[in-house]
Amino acid sequence: MLMSFLSFITLLLIYQLIGEWVVIQWHFAIPGPVIGMLLLLMTLLFRPPLAKEMHFHAHPFLAHFSLMFIPAGVGVMVHWPRLQAEWSAILAALLISTLLGLLVTGGIMLLLMRLFSKNRSEE
Repeated sequence: MLMSFLSFITLLLIYQLIGEWVVIQWHFAIPGPVIGMLLLLMTLLFRPPLAKEMHFHAHPFLAHFSLMFIPAGVGVMVHWPRLQAEWSAILAALLISTLLGLLVTGGIMLLLMRLFSKNRSEE
């Protein structure tokens, strides 16, 4: 029997609450919802029937996922004067972090390609 949508949402909120509790208890620098989602992922990996039940409700939920970005948009509007005052530092941080992310990702990809091609040639 499939869980109800209310059970689905409740389960998500429970995992978020556990994540928040872990962050407060052990002073982690990772956001509580991220820890909660990692715990949920581990649960779903070890309990495939639960993953199948949650799959049914996840698609309609994800169809409206763009609504989750409304608070971020409101945050930008509220802090607009600060963004205008510090736009150059924000732009530099975005560009540098994007460039570093691309370089690290490309470097890891090249390293793995060499590693896998070496393993294939040895076989």
